[in-house]
Amino acid sequence: MLEKIIRAVITIIGLGLGFEVSYLSFNVYRLQDMVNLQFNSITVMIICILSSIIGGVIFFILFPNFAKLAKDFEKLIETALQKVSIYEILIGGFGLIVGLILANLISIPIYQIYILGKIIPIILNIFLGYLGINVFLKKKEEISNLFTMFKKIGPAKVPKIQTIETPKILDTSVIIDGRIFDICKTGFVEGPLIIPNFVLEELRHIADSSDSLKRNRGRRGLDILNRIQKELDIKVQIIERETDAAEVDTKLLRLAKLMNGKVITNDYNLNKVAEFQGVPVLNINELSNAVKPVVLPGEEMMVQIIKDGKESGQGIAYLDDGTMIVVDSGRKHIGDTLEVIVTSVLQTAAGRMIFAKPKNAEQEKAM
Repeated sequence: MLEKIIRAVITIIGLGLGFEVSYLSFNVYRLQDMVNLQFNSITVMIICILSSIIGGVIFFILFPNFAKLAKDFEKLIETALQKVSIYEILIGGFGLIVGLILANLISIPIYQIYILGKIIPIILNIFLGYLGINVFLKKKEEISNLFTMFKKIGPAKVPKIQTIETPKILDTSVIIDGRIFDICKTGFVEGPLIIPNFVLEELRHIADSSDSLKRNRGRRGLDILNRIQKELDIKVQIIERETDAAEVDTKLLRLAKLMNGKVITNDYNLNKVAEFQGVPVLNINELSNAVKPVVLPGEEMMVQIIKDGKESGQGIAYLDDGTMIVVDSGRKHIGDTLEVIVTSVLQTAAGRMIFAKPKNAEQEKAM
């Protein structure tokens, strides 16, 4: 069907060309004056129609040859374009446009010339179009550098750095502990802080407990949350998303997985379960141990023995940050302040434990 349509179009072009040839012969080139014959208008019209028919028939018969030439030309163009990059095609197209614009600008005064005014513009368009393609392809590197230079001259843009906020989900124990308020106040923990609805429910139940100790702990936790929300410039979100788990700790870990967040806690058991399930945890106790001053064996310090230890003769003292010191032979010095020498340091998940002995222990043995 498409071939028939194209053949009809080619035939129409032949009809038009045949008519145009006869028309130009009589009206432009004065063919009747050259052959010394006089034709009236009807005769001229008949000749034009016959020329048109002859042109159409010729083009109709030659259509297979035109089709073959068109296919060969198409393959030639396709083969040539496969060897050329898209960048070179764009540069060549731009050069063609520039060449055609120049050709048409030059052709404006030439159109007024008799006969040549129709031939020369065609030649100029072909020549300058081809010249524009060749020149731009040969100068493609310089053109590319020119665009790069203009891009550098333009206003510099500062790239925007997108930061992704990681949700920090608070556990009940860390809320009751209270140290999370001071940590957030220093700015070491960034928001948003997530308080799940089931954690608030657990705090409310603890605050309503008949046990006075539990009740005070629950109220302290609620007070800490209110202070974080009102006094600190940090985003706090209360969410009501529930999971199908029964226990609060299990709900907390599943929520952390759903939100791609981190759990803030000081619960040792929850910390271990979270590590097993691959949930990131920020442990307040680990942070506290990490910022405690480093104590090395052989260092001397002044401590006050407060109570006796588990082993026979041991005394217990504490540093200002709460670190427990086990003093060998310190039981008899309960209530006294004495100078001790650090013998060893034990780091546990619950905290840091320091073992020491009185500095004058050797003197006492000698006496």
